[in-house]
Amino acid sequence: MRNTWNQLPKIIQGGMGAKISGWPLARAVSKLGQQGTVSGVALERIMALMLQLGDQGGHLRRALSHFPFPHIAEKVLSAFSPKNEDEPKRIFRGTPVFTIRPSELLISLTICANFAFIWLAKEDNPNPVSINYLEKLAMPHIYAITGAMLADVDFITMGAGIPLQIPAVLEDIAAGVTASYRVPVIGKNISDYTMSFNPEQFFGEKLPPLKKPGFIPIISSNLLANIFMTKLPPGSVQGFVVERPTAGGHNAPPRKTLFNEQGEPVYGPKDLVEYWQIAEHGLPFYIGGSCGTPEQLQWALFVGANGIQAGSIFALSNESDMDPIIKSTIREQGYLKTLKVKTDARVSPTGFPFKLAQLEGTISDPLVYNTRKRVCDQGVLTTLYERPDGSIGYRCGSEPLTDYLRKGGNVEDTIGRACLCNGLIAATGLQAKSSYEAPIVTLGDNTDFLQHLMGNPSDCYSAEMAINYLLGQA
Repeated sequence: MRNTWNQLPKIIQGGMGAKISGWPLARAVSKLGQQGTVSGVALERIMALMLQLGDQGGHLRRALSHFPFPHIAEKVLSAFSPKNEDEPKRIFRGTPVFTIRPSELLISLTICANFAFIWLAKEDNPNPVSINYLEKLAMPHIYAITGAMLADVDFITMGAGIPLQIPAVLEDIAAGVTASYRVPVIGKNISDYTMSFNPEQFFGEKLPPLKKPGFIPIISSNLLANIFMTKLPPGSVQGFVVERPTAGGHNAPPRKTLFNEQGEPVYGPKDLVEYWQIAEHGLPFYIGGSCGTPEQLQWALFVGANGIQAGSIFALSNESDMDPIIKSTIREQGYLKTLKVKTDARVSPTGFPFKLAQLEGTISDPLVYNTRKRVCDQGVLTTLYERPDGSIGYRCGSEPLTDYLRKGGNVEDTIGRACLCNGLIAATGLQAKSSYEAPIVTLGDNTDFLQHLMGNPSDCYSAEMAINYLLGQA
């Protein structure tokens, strides 16, 4: 099994947003000898949109022509490909939403989407590629990971929770047996619900030989490292990414709940990581969060890490799938040092703090937020709860208030929330639904690298330039 690094990279490219870390970026970074990462968030919804928009370049169809179960790929293509040239301009078909009993079409779509993005990242590329998932988005995991493994993914990275179940899932899928995942349910009588999937029964034939990818949890404390090393069998974890609260996307909440005058969570001494203790576990580890400079890379090596995880520097590179207008705006403001990034404690329905780039016309703009229509039509971040009759329901703090309260939710959980699903997808330039949500743009705190990679506020740079800069070769 090729689930260890033959030659450890010094840079892991972060798995940012929804599609920001797409296959072109992951492929570019990987081919340059570092670890490229595909964002695995909502790939089933992203691929359905891309197919209905005509599959520009034919990349998804090319990838699915290599899917080992053609009847499954054909089902997905038939359901989501436009019937004629004008159809993408007129209407989007509804994409199924995840529940504890997903439809066969949604399972097929999820598997094919994760396969396609990893296959494209690895096309003519012998170097390792990883895929990043959020533990909080639990319902798709067993299907998404199956698709990624069918495409020979090398590593799974995962944060936004404590993903202790993942090693067993990887083991079971590689063995072709039933994989299970417990998803949390809020209620007096239900503590969780177990979703199960037998890929060979679903496909109707045996799986091709699969390798088990390496597993790299994304953690924020020494305590979490200890939990993984003591709760899991030896060999379950191949390394760690230790993410600081200055990283983009979701952050771990501070150990002590304090807020500054801007309403941002305050991190204190209890949130600091003792890196020497991480090193004592004997596994490779990488430090993320404001690590987009060669000085930070050298510091990480000095404290015992094997390198850094860098996100924002790649999110703003030419190869990322961020909307070009949004990207150029951020690069200009970052270069001029006028860009502001806020750690918003309320915007994410997950309850985790979330980094928001403060940009006019996006969800961070008070005028945009206050005049928006509350929406939850993607269902990626729903919370499962027990209904009075004992069945399982689904609610989200970003949905219309009357709907959320009718489902037994508390009004406090809706204040300041936004639809991350639609907003993050919109930040790539894809428009998910007619029920529009403004773009949500996430970024890390530090963009000092822009002054080194750009010659003027209108300039741009490639992933290769970013890597050379981080390695001190620019």
